[in-house]
This record gives sequence, structure tokens and C-alpha cells, in this order.
Amino acid sequence: MRNTFSIRLVLLLVEFLLPASPWALDQSGADVRVLVAYYSQTGLTGKMAQGVTEGAREVEGTVVILKRVEQVTAADLFSADAVVVGSPVYWANMAGPVKAFFDDWQLKFGVFPEFKMRDKVGAAFTTGGQVSGGKEVTMLTILAAMLANQMIVVGGGGAFGASATTEGDSPGINAKELEDAKALGKRVAKVTRVLKQGRRSRVTP
Repeated sequence: MRNTFSIRLVLLLVEFLLPASPWALDQSGADVRVLVAYYSQTGLTGKMAQGVTEGAREVEGTVVILKRVEQVTAADLFSADAVVVGSPVYWANMAGPVKAFFDDWQLKFGVFPEFKMRDKVGAAFTTGGQVSGGKEVTMLTILAAMLANQMIVVGGGGAFGASATTEGDSPGINAKELEDAKALGKRVAKVTRVLKQGRRSRVTP
């Protein structure tokens, strides 16, 4: 009797002390896990990231973790079914920390040669000061990094993803741009769910 009580006590202590999984919010019914990773210096790309997160959460059974790129761990990356990456435009391209994030997929997380991100869904979003200052190029470079990892990329909120112009006649993030971010998150979650259901039906006898 005492031994049984001791074992139960130890198990309870271990459960209490172990760090919680980033997904462990009680998602017993969750089928889709989406990681939204972004870099933001002014907070504007962060606001778009929040919009993407809200859109994805509108799809039933979806769990979303929102993190800055420098905070993402290997566990975050590999346990996600979909990864949405956002960056401000720096000199018509993705910001340095976002490029470093993709480099770390191999340098820190070791995605190659197994292609550990293969068949996960990927998408991109961006913010830029000017209408034609490189937003499409920035999203395409993010998508190119995902394609190189054999991910399945999708658009939404725009041809290549969601974007916002943050200077001139449209300072900050306006309501339309935020809706585009939500539309991207929602589409990513929906497409990921369809893919996961298809894989299940293929292996279920």
C-alpha cells in the first residue's frame, strides 16, 4: 500500500515539475498544430502575426503557438503540422533574423538529410513601408526556403501570402490588412486539416 502511494506521489511530482509542451493546453480534440513564427522590431509584423494566429484558431480543432523566430525550438518546429513565417522587408528581402532562423533549421535543428519538414504546410506574410518596396520578394524568399525543405506552400490573403504597407498613406496595419492576415491563417489551418485527413484515410484499413 505504501509503495503504491509512493509511486503515485512521484508521478505527480514529475508531472508537476516537467516543463509543459508548447501545445499542452488540453488539445485532446486538436487535429492541426500551426506554428506562427515572426520577427518584428516595430511591432507591426507582430500585429500581422496575431492576425494570422486568430484566423487559424477560427478553424475547429486547431492549436496555434505564436513565437518570435529567435524563440522557436526544435520541438516547436518538428511537432507543428504547419509553419507560417512573417518578416518585415529589409532592403527588398527578409530580415536578417528570419534568414538566420531558416539557417538554424539545419545548423541547430538538423533537418537535413532526412528532410524533417517534408510535407508540412508552409506560408508567409510580411510588412513593408512602401507599396512596391519588396514585399512580394520577401514572401517568395520565405516560400523558397520552405520549398527547399520539401514543404507544401500555400497562399492566402494575397497571391503569395498576407502583406501590409506601413508608411505613407497607409501607416500601421489597417483593418483590410489585418483581415488578410486572418484569411491566411484560416486557409493554412483548413488546408493542413484536409491534408492530415487525407493521410489518415489512406492508411486506415
